[in-house]
Amino acid sequence: MITVTLYYTAPCAECEEILKSLDEIQQIVEHRILKIDVCSDSALEKAYPDTPVLQIGPYRLTPPLSKMDLQVALMAAKERASHLQDSGDRKYQKRLENAKNLSGADRFGFWLSKHYMAIFNLLVFLYVGLPFLAPVFMKLGMPVPAKAIYTIYSPLCHQLAFRSFFLFGDQLYYPRALANIGNLLSYESFTGQGVINLLAARSFIGNVVMGYKVALCQRDIAIYGAILLFGFVFVLSKRRIKSLPWYLWIILGLFPIGLDGFSQLPGLLQNHLPSWIVLRESTPFLRELTGGMFGFATAWYVYPILHETMMETRRALIQKMAALQKD
Repeated sequence: MITVTLYYTAPCAECEEILKSLDEIQQIVEHRILKIDVCSDSALEKAYPDTPVLQIGPYRLTPPLSKMDLQVALMAAKERASHLQDSGDRKYQKRLENAKNLSGADRFGFWLSKHYMAIFNLLVFLYVGLPFLAPVFMKLGMPVPAKAIYTIYSPLCHQLAFRSFFLFGDQLYYPRALANIGNLLSYESFTGQGVINLLAARSFIGNVVMGYKVALCQRDIAIYGAILLFGFVFVLSKRRIKSLPWYLWIILGLFPIGLDGFSQLPGLLQNHLPSWIVLRESTPFLRELTGGMFGFATAWYVYPILHETMMETRRALIQKMAALQKD
């Protein structure tokens, strides 16, 4: 049987005429009618700002609608359904089967479509916040939980000491001498390493004088901190922010972090490269800036697209639940 879904906003004078016409067509094309008030859910309000709207199979109709318009749409939907049924279309058969009951996945998807931003913001907050507990635990004389955090984040971040923040020490960070930050003592000066040992820099977590290393590097903190910031902004905007165009994501997000990051690579091999190669080491400010730009632009590009997907899922589930309740 063909399902006709009427999306409306009460009061709806046009709806009475539409329902009357549908009732008269019932004997020509059998169908059932679902009536859904768009004010019942924000996902519906956004999808159907102007009501009433009729959904008949794949066809969306808006007033003015004559009885003939409705009959033609119903007959076309019926013919399409018959063709899919006769051809044995597996996707169509699966949709029909799934429409017969509300699964646990449906219930979870419906819940997730409403709370996904709270979940994402919480997960990002925990991801970027937990590394700061490692130096706190070290300061409190609790090395076991501290080293557990360093170990957990080790596969996720290089944790190079000269590209990380330190807490409870003489300086907030200890850059390489190659970064040429004149008002700070370098990592080499504090550690006595004339030649940078990457494995040692990765495993070094600090001491009483230098303080203790945060378990995420400066750039990663900026990336995930900016993602979290945009997540809050997106929620406060009631998810009305449109997705950043992909080319602006490349220009504003990907290009700066790529340029700043990859241009440092020769500097890690300075003792094995010819003298004519230009060596550089980025600064904490540039790492924070480019990392923040990348994180913010990435979230700006992804979150609005994700929101549209969640709203489409929610609208489909609302219609499915309305149909099951009618049955």
